[in-house]
Amino acid sequence: MPIWLKAAGWGGSILVLIALLIAFLKQLIAFIGFLTFAIKVAIVLAFAALIIFVGLMVLKGFKERKRKE
Repeated sequence: MPIWLKAAGWGGSILVLIALLIAFLKQLIAFIGFLTFAIKVAIVLAFAALIIFVGLMVLKGFKERKRKE
């Protein structure tokens, strides 16, 4: 086997490993971005549900107070 072919094999292998590492890191960053977006949406929905719940409790209190008068 010629020496240049052996050297190209090692060099190619290292370049492929570097390319795979870069692709993996890009996918990892995209996944973390998706997770942070999902967490933000969950927090917004939780606060919206809390505001709606508080509003319903206030309306229930008004109705009960009217009923007692």
